[in-house]
Amino acid sequence: MKKWVVRFVSLLVFNIVVLLIVGWLTPARVGWSALWAGIVMTALVIWVKPLVEKWFRSSAAKSAGSRTKAGEKLVEFFIAFAIAFLIWIATVLFSGVRIGGGFFGAIWGYVLPPIILLIGWAIYAAIDDRVEAHAGALYDRATGSKTESLDAATPPVPSPEASAGRRELNDGLTDEQRRMLDELGG
Repeated sequence: MKKWVVRFVSLLVFNIVVLLIVGWLTPARVGWSALWAGIVMTALVIWVKPLVEKWFRSSAAKSAGSRTKAGEKLVEFFIAFAIAFLIWIATVLFSGVRIGGGFFGAIWGYVLPPIILLIGWAIYAAIDDRVEAHAGALYDRATGSKTESLDAATPPVPSPEASAGRRELNDGLTDEQRRMLDELGG
């Protein structure tokens, strides 16, 4: 239960900030609706996004063999954009966020926010472990449960030798063998 509460609240705060940025940079009128829109978007990101993403990726996997590496990256971008677009549409429909600015404002109000969402999600993915560890420590302090320090909650940074050993366990190749194989392929 604690894990879900911490994840939901930390993502909610981040989504509210991203929604305020969307309201500032695009014709979307967010304002005080950012609170409710943040709740809607967070629920969509946690529970609906993984299902939609799995469905899109399974559909795209059927033709993966016929695409080049660049084509595969392009398909991955379009899948991510489509998911962000659907979440943005659902957030607009289920919250008080409005798109203004006439015809061109409506176009920019539906195209730019998913791009900003993608950037925001990439930033959150890069920092989510630290944010959730910090939020978990705050939750523990607020509820009076276990009192771990933040240092104990964050995993130690592995040494270069340990990282090389872990990579070798994954594919059976040493760093030198992996480098030689990469040079042969590229």
